Amino acid sequence: MKISIESRLDYTFDHPTDVLLQMEAAIIPEQMVSAYIDVTQCEHFARVAGHDDIGDRIWLRVQGQLIVDYKAIVTIDRVLADVSQLSMVPPHQLPGETVQYLLPSRYCPSDQFQNFVDAEFGALHGGERVAAMRDWVEARFSYVPGSSSADTTALDTFVKRQGVCRDYAHVMVTLVRASGIPARIASVYALGVEPQDFHAVAEVFLGGSWHLVDATGMATEGGMAKIGVGRDAADVAFLTAYGMAHMNGQYVSVQSA
Repeated sequence: MKISIESRLDYTFDHPTDVLLQMEAAIIPEQMVSAYIDVTQCEHFARVAGHDDIGDRIWLRVQGQLIVDYKAIVTIDRVLADVSQLSMVPPHQLPGETVQYLLPSRYCPSDQFQNFVDAEFGALHGGERVAAMRDWVEARFSYVPGSSSADTTALDTFVKRQGVCRDYAHVMVTLVRASGIPARIASVYALGVEPQDFHAVAEVFLGGSWHLVDATGMATEGGMAKIGVGRDAADVAFLTAYGMAHMNGQYVSVQSA
């Protein structure tokens, strides 16, 4: 599948500020990227590797107005699978790089969900369990823009039963980790997302490889272009400012190409 991406950030910084961007589709074997990024003049611009070497982050040193325009055509060529048919890799056989995604993190306190997971999904195993979790979250949660904040954890969302994509992803990641299956968050550009924005989904390690799972039900694995991955949303923010930032505007469009 081929998708066309356009995104724009427009922020103002009153004082010299360090800014970390992560908004470009990752150049990785499963997706071929032809892209252009334009950044207003700034004091410093440097690329660094993203989490797990998936995608790039960009360090900026800016003052005044920052406008970032990004356009890309991404050809997605990943191996697609029915998650429910995939097997769990026993923990003692997991590759070392997946182990961190078994552990609780800032927004995903998976150690507090083990009793619930055992009670609700204990009869299911591997991908069948993951698929049931995805369906459970989609059926019981409401997508409500503005219902969460930067401090909202998976536990908060689980209690409120509402949130936005990052909240759905955090709950999904938390439930899967509580089952002894590695799970991480992935920031993506995705077809079908309404309202269109930077999107967040879970990525689970089953059958020896990673698979994208969207608990909101809006996007499919074949229609997502991966930007970056991490333990939770703190690792994949599209913009992190080390100082006061004022958002003037933001735009994302993802279309079939």
